[in-house]
Amino acid sequence: MCLGSLSSVRGNFLSPSRLPPDMTSIAESSAPTSRTALIVGASGITGSAIARQLIDEGWEVIALSRSASSAPGIRGVAADLRDPESLRSALAQERPTHVFFTAWQKQDSKAENITVNGGMLRDLLAALAHAPLQHVALVTGLKHYLGPFEAYAAGETPDTPFHEEEPRLETPNFYYAQEDELFAAAATQGFHWSVHRAHTIIGHAVGNAMNMGLTIAVQATLAKELDLDFVFPGSQQQWNGLTDMTDAGLLAEQMIWASTGPAGSDEAFNIVNGDVFRWRWMWPRLAADLGVPAERVVGYADAPRPLEQQMAPHEAAWPGIAEKHGLVESDISRLASWWHTDADLGRDMEVVTDMGKSRDAGFLSHRRTEQAFKDLFARYRADRVIP
Repeated sequence: MCLGSLSSVRGNFLSPSRLPPDMTSIAESSAPTSRTALIVGASGITGSAIARQLIDEGWEVIALSRSASSAPGIRGVAADLRDPESLRSALAQERPTHVFFTAWQKQDSKAENITVNGGMLRDLLAALAHAPLQHVALVTGLKHYLGPFEAYAAGETPDTPFHEEEPRLETPNFYYAQEDELFAAAATQGFHWSVHRAHTIIGHAVGNAMNMGLTIAVQATLAKELDLDFVFPGSQQQWNGLTDMTDAGLLAEQMIWASTGPAGSDEAFNIVNGDVFRWRWMWPRLAADLGVPAERVVGYADAPRPLEQQMAPHEAAWPGIAEKHGLVESDISRLASWWHTDADLGRDMEVVTDMGKSRDAGFLSHRRTEQAFKDLFARYRADRVIP
């Protein structure tokens, strides 16, 4: 199914107000009186932000993971997303009203990414065929407009700012596969859905595969401790051009908003903070907040300098830094995702996202990106992840 088929999917839903009179009372009497959320990827940047907000709002929160990790306000359930039988067994007695799907697994090829990530969502929803699902919210991203990792911004892409109504690219993409699985399950099982296309997400997590905020903080820590330059790794376009980002807390807000009201039902939404900036403006400000001396801040010059190459000779110093400062994580691979930050900051095109559709629908929250970074760094310091 393509995005152009969304209207046909929406036509399969009947709200109580559209049911015949004799069925309306049945629908209302059988509707759940409380909200139970199943979060897939609850330990990640987005999933943990969703969990915090739902707990504050009094939801019952279930977290699906291989380890069944629980936390205050969160009940863990163990399952392997790549094992349909494991999902059926783990979820047989669960009756969530809402699903927040924030997980993905990077594979070695485009075809594997499509098969694995589309399959995980399909099998999860199939395992919940018995549940009183009202809404399923899926996180994707701007690769919807830019193409998958293997063809990232390589072909013809839409003009910026990106708008939700842009047609899909011709290149196969695991985001498209996930959307198609979501639409098909919604049509069969009768729940509403939403898709949330984020730009680079900054938020609190450890062990996440795509974590620009913590990656930059680790780079700055190595620069300070080893007396290195704090070098912008990306392209001239990213250094000088406009861009935007997504705070995980704001993404969580939009997903919960879309999941609990009619304005967000059966729609795809972009989600960014609402401000724009240039890295040549932001980079020295982040350096100052992270304690890097101004004379050690180096911007773009001549060519990109990827972090994977920059930081490789210095990674071995991290365990000693962690011991020196009493940090909680000595494995730098669980903190820094050099490759992902290199991919985002190395693009040779402008990436700016339109939020008009979301605002017209009534979602008006926003963030200032510089403050989002500052708040994130402060939390990592408080948790003893960085000095």
